[in-house]
Amino acid sequence: MSWFDGFEPRAFPVNGTTIFARMGGKAGSPPLLLLHGFPQTHAMWHRVAQQLAPHFFLVMPDLRGYGDSGKPPTQDDHAQASKRAMAQDMVEVMAMLGHEGFALCGHDRGARVAHRLAVDHPKRVRRLALIDIAPTLDMYEATDMSFARYYYHWFHLIQPAPLPETMIGGNCKLYLHTKLGGWGGKGTSFIEPQALAEYERCFCRAEAIHSACEDYRASAGIDLDHDRDSRAAGRKIACDTLILWGERGIIGKLYDPLALWRAQCAAGVEGRSLPAGHFIPEELPGETAQALAAFFGAAP
Repeated sequence: MSWFDGFEPRAFPVNGTTIFARMGGKAGSPPLLLLHGFPQTHAMWHRVAQQLAPHFFLVMPDLRGYGDSGKPPTQDDHAQASKRAMAQDMVEVMAMLGHEGFALCGHDRGARVAHRLAVDHPKRVRRLALIDIAPTLDMYEATDMSFARYYYHWFHLIQPAPLPETMIGGNCKLYLHTKLGGWGGKGTSFIEPQALAEYERCFCRAEAIHSACEDYRASAGIDLDHDRDSRAAGRKIACDTLILWGERGIIGKLYDPLALWRAQCAAGVEGRSLPAGHFIPEELPGETAQALAAFFGAAP
């Protein structure tokens, strides 16, 4: 992938699977872990990474079940796709690179992994940025017609296999493009052609579609158990946190994201909306990079 020149590809054997990642940036500078969402791969960070590379050592993995990372066998409780398992993958990847502490940013599903990582491993995360999500538990518990209409895939993908897998597989490219062009988007014109080709290559495979469904099945089951347990124990995000969401997206329409995240954080929470839909890092890479650089302590 020549468009990622300067970023080293590497496969990490961790936590019973293999995580593919690209790394690069300024050697010896603060480490920053960037996590992608559904239905994408680390390729979503390409333009943001170009702008952050002079200031950070960047690590951009494919989450387990996505991209070129491993797709562990399905368990009855979907624990292999839990955000706790995905977070553990990331902790082990960073440890293999010699980083016991790091800054962390996630978008979409990657932000849900980042949330769980920050709660489970508070000493690892120095600062946290979450892009265009509200807490999973709050979103499910506030389900109404508007939420179900906008987030129908949350309820479709959790249906027992192989129903959603078979339906998506009937025209996976159409499904993929519909998802990428939705949630306040403007079609797929803002996505780099190389990135779109990567999403098509990685998503339009039976095992990848199944793994994506498993991600959502975990979120509607075991992940909610973990979230409830954490709240009951009073375990919150311990570091300062940045919340960004899209003006044309759904999060700001249905929720008060700052209020919800302040309830889940023991440290400071700041944030704002940006003039974008859901896929903010690709629609507004300059603004995203500037916001992250400022929050994580680098000159933009």
